[in-house]
Amino acid sequence: MITEALLAFAHIMAFLMLATFMTSETALCRKEWISPAIVHRLVRLNLLTLVSGVIVLATGLARTWWGVKGTAWYWSQPLLHAKVTLLVMMLALALAAGRHYRRWRAALDAGAGLPQEGELRAARRLEMWAAHLMIIVVLLAVCLARGVGTR
Repeated sequence: MITEALLAFAHIMAFLMLATFMTSETALCRKEWISPAIVHRLVRLNLLTLVSGVIVLATGLARTWWGVKGTAWYWSQPLLHAKVTLLVMMLALALAAGRHYRRWRAALDAGAGLPQEGELRAARRLEMWAAHLMIIVVLLAVCLARGVGTR
């Protein structure tokens, strides 16, 4: 039982890390706050977002392998497949936002200046989509944990 509790703890903590870094990116990607230091910070935050997303995926997979319910139960659940799909979509959106940040950093390093408002909005929109998908992932997780919609 301690293994199940530790796996759940690790998974929840990884998800909280992901939420923290995504929130930070979204908050900093504003016209009012953008500066060269913020552009560099966005690149680092995006890397942390992606790493924490991979940790969420890894800890979730660990729960299916070593958790009490086992792989047969977890992988037969449509909610698990939906959660994994949405998490991958979130990471793809974060990766796309990261391309913006790296492009801005390269432009700054070349002396081209800060990104325009439209570019900021486009990157922020990607992060906001990812954040909204996260809400659905958490709802599916709660349903899966409580047996709602399971087989």
